Amino acid sequence: MMREPDEDARAVEAALFASEEPLSRAEIADVVGEGVDVADALDRLQADYAGRGVGPVERGGKWHFQTAPDLAHLLRRERESPRKLSRAAVETLAIIAYHEPVSRAEIEAIRGVQISKGTLDVLMEAGWVRPAGRREAPGRPLTYATTAVFLAHFGLESRRDLPGLDDLKAAGLLDPVDAILETLEVESEDQDV
Repeated sequence: MMREPDEDARAVEAALFASEEPLSRAEIADVVGEGVDVADALDRLQADYAGRGVGPVERGGKWHFQTAPDLAHLLRRERESPRKLSRAAVETLAIIAYHEPVSRAEIEAIRGVQISKGTLDVLMEAGWVRPAGRREAPGRPLTYATTAVFLAHFGLESRRDLPGLDDLKAAGLLDPVDAILETLEVESEDQDV
């Protein structure tokens, strides 16, 4: 049985519900006014919404209402079919996420090929990447970083939630370097015989 929410929790709920964009705790406090314990109200709202179809979640330090993950399949038909990212865009996004802030030259050095301006444009249009200032180096190159929209889209609370090398290997997404080297050594020995 859901308990009756107090006025603070109701005010925070209304602020989150009415906002077009996710809100930080400070932004929520600006909306609901002084004297409201925003952190406590958010905790109570999370408890009240536990197990329901929607609930307040924090992504990248900002709060918004989100559909329960187990019900997302019901809403898929309502969504526009997203444009599939090119391999270059996926690689660029991964480099930015793991190395941010990172410059275009650093992205190209890691990928080993040049990237087109359109690749970064697609990621910025999606709202996943943003300019993150200029590096204090010759030429003052522009750097790029991920956004709160990126975190929300991929269900991450922060960049620390990105999978590590061991996680990627366990999922079969990366071949262990040792296995590749062993394969190359065996092939080399077979050619010498």
